[in-house]
Amino acid sequence: MKKLLIVVDFQIDFVNGSLGFEGAEALEQPICSLIKQFENAGDDVVFTLDTHPSDYMETEEGKHLPVPHCIKGSSGHELFGGVKNLAKGHKIFEKPTFPSLELGEWLKDKDYDEVTVCGLDLSICVLSNAVIAKAALPNAHIKVNLECSSGGDEQANKIAIEQLKRIQVEVY
Repeated sequence: MKKLLIVVDFQIDFVNGSLGFEGAEALEQPICSLIKQFENAGDDVVFTLDTHPSDYMETEEGKHLPVPHCIKGSSGHELFGGVKNLAKGHKIFEKPTFPSLELGEWLKDKDYDEVTVCGLDLSICVLSNAVIAKAALPNAHIKVNLECSSGGDEQANKIAIEQLKRIQVEVY
């Protein structure tokens, strides 16, 4: 069985930077363990990076989420903690908004049987990239690992979990 892990936006600005939230730092060890588990099994691992230009506040997203974050070249754009070192040698998708169209295009030519998604923010970027994976690989089993995913809004997290289930994404 061919498996893939997608680590979504575990970046400094989402952990303890401009959009950080309590509890995000605690995800570092579980995410690192999951990455190593996939690597040790010979499975693939890819990463996404929320990536914005210096004029972020003038973008459509910036008008609705007026908090500069993940500006390319800033420290907040970098992956957090041990995840940064584990990403070396793996494919990284920089994305200008919540989901990565480039990830979807890349996935559609792959033959993964199972895709696990984890990272930040569960109700926005994890959710939207799980949807991208589902669209690109309609016959693959898509999963979201809740031990390695979260967001700062508990109500939004609950809604995201229910929406993922409704589109036949396993949440565990």
